[in-house]
Amino acid sequence: MRGVRGRTAVVLDRHPLWLEAMADLLEAEGVEVVARVNDSDTAVEMVGELRPDVFVAGVDSTGSSVSGIECIRRAQATHPGVKAVVVGESDDASVIDAAFDAGAAIYCVKTAEKDDLASAVRQAFRHSIFIATDRRRALALADPVATQEAVAELTRREAEILRLVAEGHSNSQLARMLWVTEQTVKFHLSNIYRKLNVANRTEASRWAQLHGLLPATRPALTETAA
Repeated sequence: MRGVRGRTAVVLDRHPLWLEAMADLLEAEGVEVVARVNDSDTAVEMVGELRPDVFVAGVDSTGSSVSGIECIRRAQATHPGVKAVVVGESDDASVIDAAFDAGAAIYCVKTAEKDDLASAVRQAFRHSIFIATDRRRALALADPVATQEAVAELTRREAEILRLVAEGHSNSQLARMLWVTEQTVKFHLSNIYRKLNVANRTEASRWAQLHGLLPATRPALTETAA
């Protein structure tokens, strides 16, 4: 595995079977696993002490996902140079975003094939695969001027609808909340997609989340159409 062979890793998972499976997979690809641990505190200590190239952390959905992701943040603070790869049970956007916000370089779901995890580790060091939506998002994040221009293009009503969509409201709910028809909601959404260069409400929601358009408390709805 060019670019990965000769690297070192600390592997974390609270389930012994998964811990051994991930460690064995890495070692089969030429990555030396210098520590296999099943609790977050020890994992952070090992990352700080052994300073591995990669930290592979298993995160489950039984209530420990928050502590698992916080472990990534702590590990990054201890050893900023480590590449963190999260292997999680959840494919929920909020969990994935939280992992990336904590400093993860890669998020891989546990339902993936074993070769996918090996590929994920490769991508952490040598990015060679680009997804269209990720590329647009990366360009937007790298260009704050373009982001501000996109936000400025949205009318007051479009910005309001975008926030509500990102909060999970359906078109019918939006129509009732805003006292408009569903057709009007669809019209505004099509304009939002065009202005943000996204394909659907899921991408629009993620765009809003990534660009800080979701306030901690949503302002009261207005009845004035833009």
